[in-house]
Amino acid sequence: MAPSLNSYLIVFGVAAGVSLVATPVMRRISERTGIMVEPDDRRVHERATAVLGGVAMFTGFLAAMGTAWLMGDFDVVFTTASEPLGIVLAGLVMMVFGTYDDVREMSAPAKVASMVLAGSILSFAGVTVLNLRLPVLDALILSQDLAFVVTVLWLVAIVNAINLIDGLDGLAAGIVAIAGLAFFVYSIKLTDEEVLLPSNVGPLVAVIASGVAVGFLPQNFHRARIFMGDGGALFLGTLLAASTVSVGGRSSEPFAGQTYFLFAPMLIPLIILAVPVVDVLWAVLRRTRARTSIAAPDKQHLHHRLMSLGHGHRRSVLILWLFTALMSALVLYPTYTGEGEAIMAPAAAVLVLVLYTVFHPILRRRTS
Repeated sequence: MAPSLNSYLIVFGVAAGVSLVATPVMRRISERTGIMVEPDDRRVHERATAVLGGVAMFTGFLAAMGTAWLMGDFDVVFTTASEPLGIVLAGLVMMVFGTYDDVREMSAPAKVASMVLAGSILSFAGVTVLNLRLPVLDALILSQDLAFVVTVLWLVAIVNAINLIDGLDGLAAGIVAIAGLAFFVYSIKLTDEEVLLPSNVGPLVAVIASGVAVGFLPQNFHRARIFMGDGGALFLGTLLAASTVSVGGRSSEPFAGQTYFLFAPMLIPLIILAVPVVDVLWAVLRRTRARTSIAAPDKQHLHHRLMSLGHGHRRSVLILWLFTALMSALVLYPTYTGEGEAIMAPAAAVLVLVLYTVFHPILRRRTS
């Protein structure tokens, strides 16, 4: 039998609560040890800021996973212990290497190698893409070698997307909180429709990712007193990658609510994470055209462009949060109603937000 909603809410509360308590503790440790991020041309903050937020969120993650393991409701999820253990180890690898990069900058190849290591751990633990349903086509059952490659590439893509969007106070944490919750709600629907097995670890990881991000946000929203750093961004990206692989890579049977998405479950997380996904694709294209390194930093990301338009720090963050929420609604509304036409309401809201984002600064300048 699948875990109850109340059990998931308890785990979410533990993740958020422990992260909330651990974050100021790690901020003080970061300040006392001098592990700080100084202002420079690449960043928008104006003062030295603590950067061990990833350790605080990982602490909340461990507490939540331990709580779930101790609760009888999640026995079906922990029956095969390799998958939860693989996610813990992969998250630990990303948090450790990311935090090391925050303290002593790693080279781009070394960073990618750490991501490949984390993806390999997930794959060997069984957290891997088994079915790849492509738009219009039937589901493809992947061979073991191909499943390994797809899983590693998926993790590399997701963690880089989260890492690159982490450029304003609270932006990445808020997006992960919204996306994790949306993907949890989506995966619960798949479980209810018997498309997913009750033992699937994806919903648990998604709700924990959302919880630790929520607990971290009070200290991270503008003006941030602590950053998640690469340690936090790569860790959160790993949780989202593991959750989406567990759900999207296991659901081969279509149902009514998936019709509008061409029966391609692996598209769902890309829609929910549209903001960081579009940002990373744009960055790769921009740097390729400029013939610079893909890893070269710049100030041309979506959040930088919003600020250039005239939106302030907080409003830029809130706009991108709202985009993420509306893209999540684009998935969840038709999924729960079973009607493809239900997509029109959130799509119209996205259009209104786009118009507001572009024209609001122009109107303010003309009236001032």
